[in-house]
Amino acid sequence: MNHFSMKQNLSLALAACIFLALPPAAPAAKKDASSEKHAPVVRVNATNQAYDFFHPWTKRAPVSRRGLGAVLEGQRVLVTAELVANSNYVEFEKAEGGEKVSATVEVVDYEANLAILKTADEKFLDGIKPLAVGHAAVDDRISFLQLEPTGELLTTSGLLTNIEVSRYPIDDTSLLTYRLTASLQYRESSFTIPAVKDGKLVGLLMRYDNRSQNVDLIPAPVIEHFLKAAANKEYRGFPRGGASVTAMRDPQLRRYAGLKNGETGGVYVTDVQRGSPAAKAGIQTGDVILAIGGNAIDQDGNYTDPQYGKISLAHLITTKSFDGDILKFKIFRKGETLDLPVTLANRPAQDCVIEPYVVDRAPKYYVLGGLVMQELSRQYLKEWGQEWYKKAPQRFIYMDRYQSELFQDDRKKIVVLTQVLPSPATIGYEELSYLVVTKINGVAINGLADVATAVKQPSDGFHRIEFSENPKVIYLDAKEIEAGDAALMQNYGLPAIKRLE
Repeated sequence: MNHFSMKQNLSLALAACIFLALPPAAPAAKKDASSEKHAPVVRVNATNQAYDFFHPWTKRAPVSRRGLGAVLEGQRVLVTAELVANSNYVEFEKAEGGEKVSATVEVVDYEANLAILKTADEKFLDGIKPLAVGHAAVDDRISFLQLEPTGELLTTSGLLTNIEVSRYPIDDTSLLTYRLTASLQYRESSFTIPAVKDGKLVGLLMRYDNRSQNVDLIPAPVIEHFLKAAANKEYRGFPRGGASVTAMRDPQLRRYAGLKNGETGGVYVTDVQRGSPAAKAGIQTGDVILAIGGNAIDQDGNYTDPQYGKISLAHLITTKSFDGDILKFKIFRKGETLDLPVTLANRPAQDCVIEPYVVDRAPKYYVLGGLVMQELSRQYLKEWGQEWYKKAPQRFIYMDRYQSELFQDDRKKIVVLTQVLPSPATIGYEELSYLVVTKINGVAINGLADVATAVKQPSDGFHRIEFSENPKVIYLDAKEIEAGDAALMQNYGLPAIKRLE
């Protein structure tokens, strides 16, 4: 995607985007008999209803999620973005008494997996002392806050074992992560769990493996970055650089790049995305990045952070910097050393050729006589289940993974024939699926908007649809399609033939 990421020879296990089930009660916990007005958390209930990307005109059945939000200053409540993704309704609930009030999502960042919630009832959170954000270090003991059904506060201690940059669930975003070992207990409101140290918020639970008891936390520095960016009138997210790099341990690669013997640092630029901050600054494929913002980069892509020690250069770009910040990159190119200022910027998911996620938005589609066409997205690929990267059509997986290298032209989106709804207009084409649409009636297709334009221009009464795979071309009778649209909508429960926004 559009951030600096280390390419490895070993396959990376993709992060799960769901909260794993917590194990039965464990002994390493204690109950706090104090009432909720002394606990800096509130229950958050969400009703979520995602779209079915196999049938993009419909939604899935609603599901309920319950988590604990960390109460912050200004009557704000911090939760993970996953808790409120595709939510129809969100509410706060007091632990004791069960009073409820509706809440709204004020700011959400699905890449950082964070959201700020508020309620119009300014008195609802009165009596709850807000949490300040603190920091933690390796070997610190951290407490996870949960609530019993009675409203009593339950705390479980865990040991912070590692701080590193890792992938977050919904995107290829790599951000700082706290890793802990803890034996968490199952409680009804455990979709989101705050973690504290010395009475300050140091993280929110992002992932938990009940077999290994390993915990990944969204850490305080990421939370602070999110809160600071959210204070602006327009939230602009976490910045990216727009290049991919690989380690330079291989002496042959170092010689190929022109580095002299004895020079041990630097990473090799394998790809620069068109229009990215790196591209605009003049960084090129084949460059060697020696330093960023005055921080020397070693051959593994790490720098020495004063707080965390050796850590990925991605931390410099994504979390320590903000959208619009300028970082000076020291570049080695063909025997010369250059200093290139890079103006960092966030890249919205919608700007990607294959969007990494489509959340809180209805998927686009166009049904032409029964041919269902959609814009390829990772959200669509994830309809194949938890192992979607194995089960979905592999050419689509390839396009998604290497889209920055594959689509360097002006292509905006990939339009795919996902399925055929049998109708009089599509007789003989019922088995077609998973085909990339390249042209309709001679018009190049770079998005569903192009489909809407192209179908207005049939040739000799027929639509000519071209694909990149076999069959290379098919024809549909334009008048038969127009006459059959009403029956098609009735037979398949389509609210409309198309959705382009």
